Amino acid sequence: MNLKDFNKTEIPGIYISKEDHPTYGKKYIARFQQKSKRYMKVLGYSKIDHLDNKKALKLLENYKQTLLMEKDISTTIKTKKKILSKDDSKTKVIKTQADELSILKSILGNYKKIDPFILEKGIQKIYDYEEMKEYQIELIKLQKYLEKTKKKMIIIFEGRDASGKGGAIRRITRYMNSRHYRVVALGKPTDTQRNQWFFQKYIEHFPTGGEMVLFDRSWYNRAMVEPVFGFCTPEQYEIFMEDVVNFEHDLVRQDIILIKLYFSVSKSEQRARFQSRKDDPLKQWKLSEVDLQAQDLWDEFSEKKYEMLRRTNSKSAPWHIVRSDNKHKARIEAVKIILNSIDYDKRNYALNFEEDEKFSISVAKELARMRKDSDY
Repeated sequence: MNLKDFNKTEIPGIYISKEDHPTYGKKYIARFQQKSKRYMKVLGYSKIDHLDNKKALKLLENYKQTLLMEKDISTTIKTKKKILSKDDSKTKVIKTQADELSILKSILGNYKKIDPFILEKGIQKIYDYEEMKEYQIELIKLQKYLEKTKKKMIIIFEGRDASGKGGAIRRITRYMNSRHYRVVALGKPTDTQRNQWFFQKYIEHFPTGGEMVLFDRSWYNRAMVEPVFGFCTPEQYEIFMEDVVNFEHDLVRQDIILIKLYFSVSKSEQRARFQSRKDDPLKQWKLSEVDLQAQDLWDEFSEKKYEMLRRTNSKSAPWHIVRSDNKHKARIEAVKIILNSIDYDKRNYALNFEEDEKFSISVAKELARMRKDSDY
């Protein structure tokens, strides 16, 4: 790596390549001295890693901090070994610390080449996975109870685009028996469906005895998406708003367990998630034309959300509002709501089933917040 192939940036110690790779973009490197030792570090590329000067500086600072931490740990261990060499019990403690560090390094592998932010996210996902696993075990018990008793369950997942509905559904169904649950995500209505009773296309997908059906968006499209984009007339919207409470009341009377979840994402978090979809090739398939308009139409969707929660929350079929800026917390709360909806067999009472008021909000509180913040 020849420094002649790089230009200095406005940040001391950070250089950028003169040549621009068509796929990766320009390469960022850092050249600096720390504790009388010189370092040269590849930080990444402008295109594939989305680096600019500011992000490159953050990576450099993280790298320097990692070097300092490693040196401090090494110095501490050497110092303690020297001072406590005559004390066997204390020497064992030092050896244990050194062993722990060695084990961690062996697990992490070549962690120095990984962005510390990415590494931290990955480690956090492991902790999240372990926490979610306990609740997923309970979901399997619930599913078995539905099969045994021939009970029927419908779970509705509603919320703005990028609110986390799909991710929650994947975590909920991950270990379930696929023969006894279905995920329904209906597309645009066909010509035949347009001339049917509005609820008919949804009823066709309702569960049989012992089955769970999860709707990734539901008949509540008519309460939010359709009126905002002009896909239904004002008359059709009003008829739906008047009929849906009685429709759901009849479902509950027919012994269908109906759970309505609304994932509430903030405007800033939605914007960040859309940007992630644009930047990440693995997520770009999620981005649609409707998504691109969601931020511009935020206020219009807020007005419809307010009316939907106000007019369609009922005793027999209440809404459960889940704050979803934190995806993991939102998923845990959604699972708790589902598990608390029925008294299934062999429940693990050592597990915490109490809903967290920071993330699981009543409709009354959500409406009050929307009025207070003028966020309709």
